[in-house]
Amino acid sequence: MEQRLNYFKAAPDAYKTMIGLESYLRECGLEAKLLHLIKLRASQINGCAFCLDMHSKDLRAIGETEQRLYTLDAWRECPWYTARERAALAWTEALTLITQGHVPDAVYEEARRHFTEKELTDLSFAITTINAWNRLSIAFRNTPGTYKAPAHLAIATAS
Repeated sequence: MEQRLNYFKAAPDAYKTMIGLESYLRECGLEAKLLHLIKLRASQINGCAFCLDMHSKDLRAIGETEQRLYTLDAWRECPWYTARERAALAWTEALTLITQGHVPDAVYEEARRHFTEKELTDLSFAITTINAWNRLSIAFRNTPGTYKAPAHLAIATAS
């Protein structure tokens, strides 16, 4: 598929605002691995090839295992996700698939057991943001395979 248009260039101020939100999320206190896992999961649900490529590369750069990457779409059946990650993944699915029953109380209650109010709010902003990126990338056909994980991700895990 060929890219339809470059939305970074078409609306640079909107793009800068989205990048500002991403900058906030990187510093909000949530674990980097958790943030990339939920971004990868939302991108799986939405079928965003560009974001799947990006976040799988970012996860590898910060030391995520191939096993967890390959089985993310079946996280409920796998023992290698923590209770906190499971709560985040369920929250991700509920927010991403919002038209399928909104967000069930049970999913919210489980998320509240594992996240403070601020963390759950930040997690929700991260999920909302990746859903926006997915929609932009799908609509304008960003080309998957071109993304390279930033060098600072590998450096951050080495220290």
